[in-house]
Amino acid sequence: MIRQHTVLDSPYGPLTLVATDGVLSGLYMTDQRHRPDEETFGERDTAPFGETIRQLDAYFARELTEFDLPMSLAGTPFQRGVWERLLAIPYGETRTYGELAEELGNPNASRAVGLANGKNPVSIIVPCHRVIGSTGSLIGYGGGLTRKQRLLTFESGASAEPEAALF
Repeated sequence: MIRQHTVLDSPYGPLTLVATDGVLSGLYMTDQRHRPDEETFGERDTAPFGETIRQLDAYFARELTEFDLPMSLAGTPFQRGVWERLLAIPYGETRTYGELAEELGNPNASRAVGLANGKNPVSIIVPCHRVIGSTGSLIGYGGGLTRKQRLLTFESGASAEPEAALF
């Protein structure tokens, strides 16, 4: 198993991209909850990230609303099921933890959905920021609630450009 990483500047702070055997397996923000130790990211190398960087740049420029990248997401079957549901949430829309639990066939699993959401290894691309509380409140985001609000505002079109990085 070969791991490589690079760091990309973004309007939401530096993003660490990680590849396992040449396939995107992580996108982590600074101070992100559940961020693995940096020693696990492998050597610094931009080689496996050309298309990922191109698509992220297009997303931040409002030219891309849906990513099309191969990914290798390590997690339990339940976590991977939650992450697949996250990928189905359209750009600019939100779902509640309870709605995702219902979609997964277990309406009582909203807390488990929240835990799986928080362990998402590829934030932004797997849009865990699009999940909100049942009352519409912003709860639980590994990158911090300020980033979550900014991403949702950006995707809603309320601001013409992503704000300058505050992180």
